[in-house]
Amino acid sequence: MTTLRAARFAVPLLAAVAVAGCSFTSNNVSCSGNECTATLTGEGSEASILGNSLVFAGTQDGRATLSVGDAEVSCAAGESVTAGPLSLTCTTVEDDSVELTASLG
Repeated sequence: MTTLRAARFAVPLLAAVAVAGCSFTSNNVSCSGNECTATLTGEGSEASILGNSLVFAGTQDGRATLSVGDAEVSCAAGESVTAGPLSLTCTTVEDDSVELTASLG
C-alpha cells in the first residue's frame, strides 16, 4: 500500500518538473530550461514539447510540415516559424525527418 501511495505522488511531481522547464530527455525530445530539441522521423510522428503536441506531417521540396494544435506551418533548414504557443527553428530537414529546436513564445 505504501508503494502505491508513493507512486501516486511521484507522477504529478514529475509532470510539474517537466512543465517548470527543468532538464529532461525522452525518446526523441531533449529539454533544458524552456528550450527543447526534437527529431521526428516518419510522417505522422509526434512529440510532446513543453506541454504541446507537435506532429510531423512530412517534407516536400526541402520543407517540413508541422502542426501544433490547430496551427500548421512549414519550414526549411535554418528557418524559424511560430506554431501555436511554440517558436520552432528547423535545424535539419531530410526526406523523412526533421530536427528542430522549440521554445515557448
